[in-house]
Amino acid sequence: MFKHIISDVFFDLDHTLWDFEKNSALTFKKILVDNGLQVDLPDFLEVYVPTNLAFWKLYREERITKEELRYQRLKTTFDSLGYPVTDPMIHLLAEAYIAHLSSFNHLFPNTVEILEYLKPRYKLHIITNGFQEIQEKKLINSKIHTYFDQIINSEMAGVKKPNPIIFELALKSAEVGPEKAIMIGDSIEADILGAQAVGFHTLHFNAHNDSKHEHCKMIHDLGEIKLYL
Repeated sequence: MFKHIISDVFFDLDHTLWDFEKNSALTFKKILVDNGLQVDLPDFLEVYVPTNLAFWKLYREERITKEELRYQRLKTTFDSLGYPVTDPMIHLLAEAYIAHLSSFNHLFPNTVEILEYLKPRYKLHIITNGFQEIQEKKLINSKIHTYFDQIINSEMAGVKKPNPIIFELALKSAEVGPEKAIMIGDSIEADILGAQAVGFHTLHFNAHNDSKHEHCKMIHDLGEIKLYL
């Protein structure tokens, strides 16, 4: 579908290549035990996962700071569970979470296989809203950093997806026009609509069981990228 017009493929990282939910769950399993908190992990994650997504949306929209994101997602989760945790403990957990998150490196099925397939055919890049120091560790520790030419993050751009500035910076860094670029990501708002607004082609990796939509083609497994590229 895109084979003859695309030269550069841009990926989101979390929830697209790097299995954020699995790695996050393993991180919490470690840090909750390490800090002596008797919280049932499935109950904790049931509340935390949607809470985290909601606070990330606020962060994307510049309505909260990085520090507020890291604090409030934990504070809100513990409050919802009715589990009393002091502010110093929340700050300790927030730091421990960041420190250990990139030590777990599960990728989505077929990540390495599709990167191996694409690398000889296209230039590959990352556009991520994640924090620079963490995203670089994730890429290196999961051994996929060598596949990518440009790694653009929101701290480098000064804005977050779906702001057009980050996509324009990515195009400029890769020295490619949007008509020859495709963005592959999990977020309809941040990745798909954000990239389309700048002129990218797009492919939606449906990591969250989103409903069918007309914005672009949708895949449920990274191996399906071969149908389009």
